[in-house]
Amino acid sequence: MRPPFRFPEDLITLQRAWQQTYAELAQAPAGASTTALRRWLITLSGTLCTHPHWAAPAAWRAGGVELRRAARTHTSAPAEGQAAA
Repeated sequence: MRPPFRFPEDLITLQRAWQQTYAELAQAPAGASTTALRRWLITLSGTLCTHPHWAAPAAWRAGGVELRRAARTHTSAPAEGQAAA
């Protein structure tokens, strides 16, 4: 079993903003001007991928799914070797 991940609050906030923007873009009616939403989504994607949390090799592959789950529930599990508060 994989150890739970702990993510910084700013990273969870970024992921939640990405998910919200993606949902808004997906629900935009056909023909609506979505340029601002698409640009914001690209900006958020770049900020997410370059966050210092991912500096460790393969960190994104190891924690990307868990980050999306944590952003949905807005909780962050303790890191390996750390007890839950």
